[in-house]
Amino acid sequence: MNLFDIENKVVLVTGGGGVLGGSMAEYLLKNGAIVIILHYKKDTVDETVKRMSSISKKVDGFVCNVTDEKSLKEVSDAVISKYGKIDVLINAAGGNMPGATVGPTQSFFDINMDDFRKVVDLNLFGSIIPSIVFGKEMVKNKQGIIINISSMASERAITRVAGYSASKAAIDNYTKWLSVELALKYGDGLRVNAIAPGFFIGNQNRALLLNEDGSLTQRGNTIINNTPMKRFGEADELHGALHYLCSDASKFVTGITIPVDGGFSAFSGV
Repeated sequence: MNLFDIENKVVLVTGGGGVLGGSMAEYLLKNGAIVIILHYKKDTVDETVKRMSSISKKVDGFVCNVTDEKSLKEVSDAVISKYGKIDVLINAAGGNMPGATVGPTQSFFDINMDDFRKVVDLNLFGSIIPSIVFGKEMVKNKQGIIINISSMASERAITRVAGYSASKAAIDNYTKWLSVELALKYGDGLRVNAIAPGFFIGNQNRALLLNEDGSLTQRGNTIINNTPMKRFGEADELHGALHYLCSDASKFVTGITIPVDGGFSAFSGV
């Protein structure tokens, strides 16, 4: 028996058109899963599905809004009609906004509360609402795995990213809470865990961490100095933890958050 077999598991990836979500989707495709890309932009869905079709024909995609229950319900109905089940939900949709961040010359009192709410909506409710909609289908089969994306900002006070930090800290608590709720009420076939990436270069944070010539910014240098492995992570370095949580290798694992961070969360700075 191969504990890590994920062949033909139906896996939904919200934010599957992004850097980390897209990398996860590609990896799962290469390992035989049926991967369904969920994104709010039709062009992104179409382009991602087309590109990934060269890896495997087991890829599909739907346009939806992760904060809109009606939108997600329509996708859920379509997926069940076509594939008959949902095995794994990866809540990879997320992000930040300038107004929810304290700039170098600003203070906490300059935060734009509308932007703060939008960041919480996307990162927190954008994981809770998909879990409700797609989790209902998992409960019907008494089998299903939900994987949330946490952050180093959830357990450490990282300057500037106020809205993002608050929402990701809530993700950690919500992961634990939902894991207990589903196991107690629906059995051991329902599992909820999270992955907490360390610092990876993405489209949203590239300018904060790297100068145009590729050298480190002051913030980027501070991060590297507090990461024992002395580098940023690569997207494919999340794949091992992801595969583990998607497979029967983690059959008795629920309610945890796995840091993939080069030692950042373990290091005191001394």
